[in-house]
Amino acid sequence: MLKTLVVMLVAITAGAVGDIFLTLGMKSTGDISAMGLRQIIETVFKALSNWRLILGTALQAVYFGLWLAVLSWEDLSVALPLQALSYLVVAFLAQWYLGEQVSGIRWAGICLICVGVALVTRSSVNY
Repeated sequence: MLKTLVVMLVAITAGAVGDIFLTLGMKSTGDISAMGLRQIIETVFKALSNWRLILGTALQAVYFGLWLAVLSWEDLSVALPLQALSYLVVAFLAQWYLGEQVSGIRWAGICLICVGVALVTRSSVNY
């Protein structure tokens, strides 16, 4: 179980940091919902050379590779709830690095999710 927790924490961190870089990359390209088709196509080609998007995608690939590794040895009913810890990491990074406002009610919800993850993890140790 310790191996699963360590690998999942590394995976979650890689995925969360990847999400931060993807967000930064897409914010720098502009709001594509307000663009016409030609602008969207131009933005896609511009995005292919955006280092933030490239790094974010690479980190997401690391996350996915580690997730596949965990699935090779752990029960899905244990591994999948552990993924929910990403809510905590993403909210922290979004608030700290992106300057997003994370409300108290959102933090409370994230804490409830973490309690659920702890219960699921604890139940897997006892069988």
